[in-house]
Amino acid sequence: MSARLASARLAARLAPAVVAVLVLAGWEELVRLNNLPPYILPAPSVIAASLWNDRAILSLSLLVTLKTTFAALGTAAVASLVLAVLFRQSRWIERSLYPYAVILQVTPIVAIAPLILIYVEDPFAVMLVCATIVAFFPILANTMLGLRAVDPGLEDLFRLQGAGRWRTLWLLQLPSALPYFLAGLRIAGGLALIGAVVAEFVSSTTAGGATGLAWRIIEAGQRLNVPRMFAALALIAATGIAIFLMLTALSHLVLRRWHDSARGQGEE
Repeated sequence: MSARLASARLAARLAPAVVAVLVLAGWEELVRLNNLPPYILPAPSVIAASLWNDRAILSLSLLVTLKTTFAALGTAAVASLVLAVLFRQSRWIERSLYPYAVILQVTPIVAIAPLILIYVEDPFAVMLVCATIVAFFPILANTMLGLRAVDPGLEDLFRLQGAGRWRTLWLLQLPSALPYFLAGLRIAGGLALIGAVVAEFVSSTTAGGATGLAWRIIEAGQRLNVPRMFAALALIAATGIAIFLMLTALSHLVLRRWHDSARGQGEE
């Protein structure tokens, strides 16, 4: 039974890799059979060669995008946690401010970014604000849900023991909300990357101040260097996957000793 379980786990892990190999092989064969030029559709081998040959400029651009992404993710995490705690302590604060958080979430960042660019001169600050706006709401919503998911019986027990509001928050509500906060952080990681890339597109085309991966895509498009465009896009996708896996590992590391969700993941 254990051998069958191990085989099932291995198959589940290998399945995405097998699909990727089949797609890339089919793509390569399609380009070869139709003799498509690289400026129409580059083959995966050509894209891989571009990744290697252009690794110097692409790696520098990747660092710029990563700097914006992680700065926005950290800013969004701190701001969301503080606001969620304030909302939990006062219904009036929540009713006064939460609608504006929803408005920021539902307004396309492509529409907001040019306005931010008018009032903020520093290109990095523009990208940071845009990416933070995109990453902010999932963490806020999940943390609020976690703070409200506390067992009422435990809250009554804390109250009977004479625990004050802040002691209850620190010892009961925040630990209860931690899995929800980490879940929101996993979602926000990819959104922060999206926000950074969108902001780079806007600031690049308007002010020419960004040098991230989005700017490399624009530059390569202007030069009809399609393989480099695909290489930059592949880097963005790989970065998003890496951020998600890193935050998933962080969540498992934090929760594995005491939370059922993390223990269940380890047993699958």
